[in-house]
Amino acid sequence: MPAKIPGGAILGIDGCLVYVEVDVAPGLPSFEIVGLPDAAIREARERVRSALRNSGYDFPLGRITVNLAPAMMRKGGAGFDLPIAIGILSAVGKIDKKKAANCVFAGELSLDGSVKGTSGVLSIALATKKQGFRQMIVAKPNMGEAAFIDGLDVYGVGTLNEALQHLSGVKFIEKTKQTDVLSLSVPPGNVDFQDVAGQEHAKRVLEIAAAGGHNVLMVGPPGSGKTMLARRLYTILPPLSRDEAIEVTKVYSALGLLPSGSSVISERPFRSPHHTISPAGLIGGGRLPKPGEISLAHRGVLFLDELPEFGSHVLDALRQPMEDGFVTVARVGSVAVFPSRFMLLGAMNPCLCFKRADIEGVNFCTCSPAAIRRYLRRLSGPLLDRIDLHIEVGQIGVYDLTTIKAGEKSIDIRERVMRVRDIQTERFLGTQIRFNAEMGSNEIKVYCDLTESAESLLYSAIAGLGLSVRSYIRTIKVSRTIADLEGSRKIHEHHITEATGYRMPVFGASLPNFPN
Repeated sequence: MPAKIPGGAILGIDGCLVYVEVDVAPGLPSFEIVGLPDAAIREARERVRSALRNSGYDFPLGRITVNLAPAMMRKGGAGFDLPIAIGILSAVGKIDKKKAANCVFAGELSLDGSVKGTSGVLSIALATKKQGFRQMIVAKPNMGEAAFIDGLDVYGVGTLNEALQHLSGVKFIEKTKQTDVLSLSVPPGNVDFQDVAGQEHAKRVLEIAAAGGHNVLMVGPPGSGKTMLARRLYTILPPLSRDEAIEVTKVYSALGLLPSGSSVISERPFRSPHHTISPAGLIGGGRLPKPGEISLAHRGVLFLDELPEFGSHVLDALRQPMEDGFVTVARVGSVAVFPSRFMLLGAMNPCLCFKRADIEGVNFCTCSPAAIRRYLRRLSGPLLDRIDLHIEVGQIGVYDLTTIKAGEKSIDIRERVMRVRDIQTERFLGTQIRFNAEMGSNEIKVYCDLTESAESLLYSAIAGLGLSVRSYIRTIKVSRTIADLEGSRKIHEHHITEATGYRMPVFGASLPNFPN
C-alpha cells in the first residue's frame, strides 16, 4: 500500500504542505517522480538512492513511483529529499506509516546520508501549524527557525539514520526549545551618528523618519555626508518585534539568505542595491517568482544612492509597492505576493557637476540650467510625491571638521525613536498599522487631532505650494510624528510648519548661483 508523507513547498515566500505519495510495485526497476517537479527534485532520485544505501538500507528493487500532491502546483528545491526517503522506507515496511504520516519533513540529503538545511523552513513551519500538524523533522541548521513558531514540536536531525531511529523509537531526539533559537543582529561595527560632523538638520530629519517610518530624499553636493548619514540610519532604528521578525525572516528564509548559525533576523534590514539593478531584481520576478530588494528591505530601509542614476522604469516601479505595502508578481505559471513595507532613503547630487559652489562662493558649477533640469527630470513627479521628507545636505568646510563639537550618539537618538514607536504601538493596538507612515485617511481622522490654527496653516501652506492631496495627507503624518517626538497629543502650528518645510522641493535651493 502506498505511503503518504507530509512535506513542504514554497510559493513565493509562503509555505504550503505537499504530500509525498510513494508506491513500490513489482516490475522492472525504475524510479519516477511526478507532480510538476523541477530539476532539483528530479535529481533527488540519485541522492536518495545513495543516501539510503550509505545509511545501511537496501534500495528496493521494483517500480518506484513518487507523486507530489497537489500535482498541478509547480514545486522546486531539494527539500523533498528527506520525505521521499522516509516515504520509500514506509512503503516497504521499514517504518511505521502512521508515525511518519503525523510528522512534516523537510531536508536535503547528501550522498552519505547526512541531512542538510534547505530554504523556506520557517514558511513551511507556519503552514504546518495552520494545517493542524504538531511535529516537524528538519535538518539541524533549520531547527531554530522552525522552533520559532509556537505550538510545534521540532526535531533537528543530522543524518537520515537519526530520523529513522527517532521514528522507530530506538533513540528519541530531544525537542528543540525556543530558548535555543539564535537571532541575527546587524553587527554594530564602528559607525555612529556622532561620527558625522555638523549636519544637525539632516540628523533631525532622519530621526523623524526613523520614528514614524517616513521616506526621505537627501540632496546635496558630493562629499557633503549623505552616504555617511544613510549608513548610520540603522543604528537608530528599534529592533524588530516578534511578528515583524517572522515577516522579515520568511523572506530571507525563502531565498536561502539566512546566515549560518542564525535562525531569526531581529534587526531591521538595510539594503543598498547598485543603480544597475533590473526591475525584476528590485521588485521581484522569475519563472517561479522570487522576492526582490524591496521585499528584502521589508520593515527596514531601502537605500538608493545616486538616485537619478537608476533607470526611470526601475524607479517608477516603486510607486505601487510604496503606496500599498506589497507587490504582486504575476507569471504564466504562478502569482506571488511579496511584502514591501520599507523606508525609502534616497540620496542624489543637485547636478552632474562636481564643482559645486562651496561656502566661500567659489568653484562655481559648470552645468547649464538646461542640463540641470534634464538631470532632475530623471525623477518623476509621482515618485517624489511619495517621499515625505525632502532635505538639502549642505557642504561642510574642511576647517569645520576639526572645530565642530561631536553630536549625539546613536544610542541616545535611538532611545527617543523607541519611545515614539512605543507610543505608536499603543495608539494602533488592535489594527494592522505599526507606525504613523502607514496611516490611511480614516486613521488620520481618528489619530491626528489638529488645533484650529494648525489646520488653517496647513490649508494655506498646501494651497500656496500647490501640493497634491497625497502631499496633504503625508504632511499630516509627518506632523503626527513630530508631535509624538515632542510628547504632544495634539498637532500644533509649529509641528505643521516643520512638516510643511520638508515637503518643499529642495532642488531650487540647490541650484548654483551662476556668476554674472
